[in-house]
Amino acid sequence: MTARSVPASCEVLVVGAGPAGSACAQMLARAGFDAVLCDQHDFPRDKVCGDGLIPDAHRALARLGVLDDVLAHARSARHVGCIAPHGARVEVPARLAVLPRRELDDIVRRSALAAGARWLAPARFDAPLLDAGGRVAGATLRLADGSLHDLRARWTVLATGAAAVPLIAAGVCVRRAPSGFALRGYVRNEAMAARITGLEVVWHRALRSGYGWIFPCGAGMFNVGVGITHGQDQDRGQAARPELNLRELFAAFTRLHAPARELLQGGTQLGALKGAPLRCSLEGARWSRPGLLVAGEAAGSTYLFTGEGIGKALETGMLAAEALVEGGEDAAVRSRYEAALAALKPRFAAYAQANRINEHPWMADLVIWRARRSAHIVGRLAGVLEETHNPGKLVSPRGLARLILPLG
Repeated sequence: MTARSVPASCEVLVVGAGPAGSACAQMLARAGFDAVLCDQHDFPRDKVCGDGLIPDAHRALARLGVLDDVLAHARSARHVGCIAPHGARVEVPARLAVLPRRELDDIVRRSALAAGARWLAPARFDAPLLDAGGRVAGATLRLADGSLHDLRARWTVLATGAAAVPLIAAGVCVRRAPSGFALRGYVRNEAMAARITGLEVVWHRALRSGYGWIFPCGAGMFNVGVGITHGQDQDRGQAARPELNLRELFAAFTRLHAPARELLQGGTQLGALKGAPLRCSLEGARWSRPGLLVAGEAAGSTYLFTGEGIGKALETGMLAAEALVEGGEDAAVRSRYEAALAALKPRFAAYAQANRINEHPWMADLVIWRARRSAHIVGRLAGVLEETHNPGKLVSPRGLARLILPLG
């Protein structure tokens, strides 16, 4: 792509075509806005993720009108198998699906283009354009040939993911350090396709501060990975604790969890293991500045406890679009958007509290031991996935005390 083929201006420039950016661009285009959606990569492209779609993602995809298309390509599942450090297991029912982000993100992106958004890639965000008053008025983009191009816009939405560099360039970075890290790989093992039919999440002392997972993608392919998350004190600090060696953590997981070990030993690894940072709890960045809104994982849209972020990324992108469509002066748009994100904060705080399970794996032993003996507890765990139950209450002092009480 050359500067000649790049538009000079638009109403809204959306930077980043992941779930948040594409959802935002689609809703803007639907409302008649001239929206340009750009990304540093051509699509389809890979994205490090667990690829799991829990109920909030289903709801958001349905709002965008793409849920049926996604489910037609995804591997659907009806439960999450939660495995405790001592090996106890409980299956939690839920509406679930797994679709590699290479496919998911392209479906959502194409829906934005079908709605009328213009597409620009590869185009990397280099810096914001500022007017005489310091208001963001678009962006300088670096094109494939290395040239820089100024694209002016009434509003810019930054949905560039967990990387700190774009946030710093845009003047909205509060904390450079991520909230955690994830490492995943794809393995094909058709012999185990009938054995692992749900999503599996594993806690263990050897995986302290995180967890391991196996998510079936369909056609005998599995997403296998590990994640680590930092507690609240580290999450708010300027520097994360020394990064654990994710490859050692992955090796420990695939050694201690028999299904993971069998998957790798009897299967074929598809490509290299890939890692990525996580930004969680709606922290680490300012949500807006004059002329600019920050959405998706750039705004910290991932849940700290589970590392799940697709649904909330979609939701923040739609909230940004709604604020822009309603219109008004700069201050009104920003206030409306920030109030919408603030309304989500209690949910993120609950998941941050539940992150104690990752820090203290014995809690997973207690919760899963109790759930195996109580349909009510299983229902509460299902409610966590459906966002009808506060996950923090399970590991609060009162919640833990209730779990320890004699079974009735």
